Amino acid sequence: MSLRSLFLLLVCAAVVTFVGVNWTEMNQPTDLSLIFTQVRAPLGLVLLSLMALLAALFVGVMAYTQGTVLMETRRHAKELAAQRELADKAEASRFTDLRAHLDKEVERLSGTIDRQMQETLSRIDRAEMGLRDRPVDAEIGRLVQAVENHNRDLHSRVDRLEMGLREGLAGYIPAPPSVRPAVTHQPQPAEAGDADGDDPVGNAVPR
Repeated sequence: MSLRSLFLLLVCAAVVTFVGVNWTEMNQPTDLSLIFTQVRAPLGLVLLSLMALLAALFVGVMAYTQGTVLMETRRHAKELAAQRELADKAEASRFTDLRAHLDKEVERLSGTIDRQMQETLSRIDRAEMGLRDRPVDAEIGRLVQAVENHNRDLHSRVDRLEMGLREGLAGYIPAPPSVRPAVTHQPQPAEAGDADGDDPVGNAVPR
């Protein structure tokens, strides 16, 4: 029970107690003026009736006010629910539109990437075909020809040197391995064969 209800009960109990204690005096008739006429009635009962009427009127006004407030609260609650539902639908619609937009953007980017990949692959293919079809550079060919000529020249020189060595060593007889005694007399003049300076070893050198 709330404090207000308790206070109202206490007030009602005090009024009932007051009426019960003073019931005899309240029932005594009295001349009452109604401005245009006069009546004889107990003043206490008249005042008690007026107080009860005012209390009932007050309760009715309070009930009407609470009912009006309750109806307004319900109406506002319904409006808030409707607005919330509209907001949820609008939010869902925005999410749907955003998802559709993102799907379109992803599809567009995927198409762009695929086209760029195809263009890159086609460029690579054209570059490979161009490299395959391109003739050998003239400078590289000249260098290769010069190296080949130099190799042939070296081979021909080595062949001539080998042939000269073979011809020079054809009549060469090596000296015996025995040790000869030392000769103290003067060397004899060279023989006729040696006069010409025919040295087999010397002839081994190619000319």
